[in-house]
Amino acid sequence: MKLDVIKLDGKKAGSVDLGEEIFGLEPRADILHRVVRWQRNKAQAGTHKVKTRSETSYSTKKIYRQKGTGGARHGDRNAPIFRKGGIYKGPTPRSHAHDLPKKVRLLGLKHALSAKAKAGELVVLDAADSKGKTKDLAKQVKDLGWKRALVIDGAEVNEGFAKAAANIDGLDVLPSMGANVYDILRRDTLVLTKAGIEALEARLK
Repeated sequence: MKLDVIKLDGKKAGSVDLGEEIFGLEPRADILHRVVRWQRNKAQAGTHKVKTRSETSYSTKKIYRQKGTGGARHGDRNAPIFRKGGIYKGPTPRSHAHDLPKKVRLLGLKHALSAKAKAGELVVLDAADSKGKTKDLAKQVKDLGWKRALVIDGAEVNEGFAKAAANIDGLDVLPSMGANVYDILRRDTLVLTKAGIEALEARLK
């Protein structure tokens, strides 16, 4: 697969060959769904907590005698049956993460890249570098028509570019090791630098 390479000013800077085994697959929704679900569950805080009957702040005294009242038998007011009593089998802090084979995770990344390439939402950038001026970069991004874009650079993101992109709404920057299925799919445009492509191909082969 051949794609044109552009610069930030929109001018062409040659072309690049993309590997069919990474960018030319037929996207599978089931693989992408599994990986996104794994990512989101792993990121979930799991800090939800309720009070059980041993943690609520009522008296532990038996509310009335066992027999002779004509009512049901009860102990203290902390029982789950009473208002403001403890919650029975409520949520407690836990991890929501589950295992997913590494091969499936890598396959998901390939399918996400292929999905963007197939949809025509993949842009190859010569280099993501900037002098650190947000105003200049914002104008370039607007001229290129990127509204919700993710830029994936090589092993390290250019410091000036990252600084300039920090305050631009809808523009996110990641190093190649930070590339993930969820962030790729939720953006309208995926921008890969030449260094980013080399790093991703080395990671996924």
